[in-house]
Amino acid sequence: MIYCAGHSIISPLGEGTQANIEAVQAGRSGLKHYSDRFANVEPFCASLFDTPQEFIPLCIKSINLALNEKISKCENEQTIFILSTTKGDHLDLWTPAQQIAAHFDNPNPPIVASNACTSGVCAQITAMRLLESGLYRQAVVVGCDLQSRFIVSGFQAFKALSPEPCTPFDPNRKGLNLGEAAATIIYTTEPTDSWRLVAGSIHNDANHISAPSRTGEGAYLCLMDVTEGIQPSEIALVGVHGTGTLYNDDMERIALQRAGLEDVPMSVLKPYFGHTMGAAGVLETILCAEMAKNVKISKCENVKIIKMLSGFGGVNAAIRIEK
Repeated sequence: MIYCAGHSIISPLGEGTQANIEAVQAGRSGLKHYSDRFANVEPFCASLFDTPQEFIPLCIKSINLALNEKISKCENEQTIFILSTTKGDHLDLWTPAQQIAAHFDNPNPPIVASNACTSGVCAQITAMRLLESGLYRQAVVVGCDLQSRFIVSGFQAFKALSPEPCTPFDPNRKGLNLGEAAATIIYTTEPTDSWRLVAGSIHNDANHISAPSRTGEGAYLCLMDVTEGIQPSEIALVGVHGTGTLYNDDMERIALQRAGLEDVPMSVLKPYFGHTMGAAGVLETILCAEMAKNVKISKCENVKIIKMLSGFGGVNAAIRIEK
């Protein structure tokens, strides 16, 4: 079994998981309008830190917040660091991963999970496979991305950004909002009283470099994999990607219907945090799992939660966690 031993979130809504949970429960959003954040970029709506952050220190801070007395020291060979990011530090992914692991005196070469918007879920699946294989006993999964002129102008070129706060699955939705965050989950093979990561799946629908499958094929296959052996009635919550873009929302809706999950309650977090890219899968998994403690969304003692994501290049990923 793979257990969560610690976690943290740092976002424009606050530092620490609890601060972010309280912000969401209070209905506070980090989304704001920006007209001069980056030079020569059209005004946009996003969730950004008030003070620009540095990538590596932000990741280290998130990891430190996730560490606690129940976690083994990170400088041993039984711990692996996994960085989830789509852009890294100045488009360099390997160097910041090395520096983060070195900061904690970890002797192992770190792993970078950079698979478009599914990176955070792919990183968790990588951690699960490594721990199940017996190669390691602990995995530090940190997801982070910070916005830049390059990223914002790129999404604007796709005509994918909404000029106002996003409204996922709304018939009149206008696109997505970008976001910044760092989030960390520490997984271990030692039993804890937190949630367990029990299944994971990655599929590519090979449809288009940026557009998702119209039939939701890749997402559907992921959902079928992670729900194998259980009934839809046993699932308390599905954390959808919910970007607010026309085709991605439709694809997810179709995939959920095909998998028989259309009546399961959904968690949609982009209106609070924006699309945090490499951090999204980690951040949203934490929130889905932790908020389930405070809301009676299931009569089942063993609460099952699905987190799904999709991204450019036709990639899709999903995990199942249980409490």
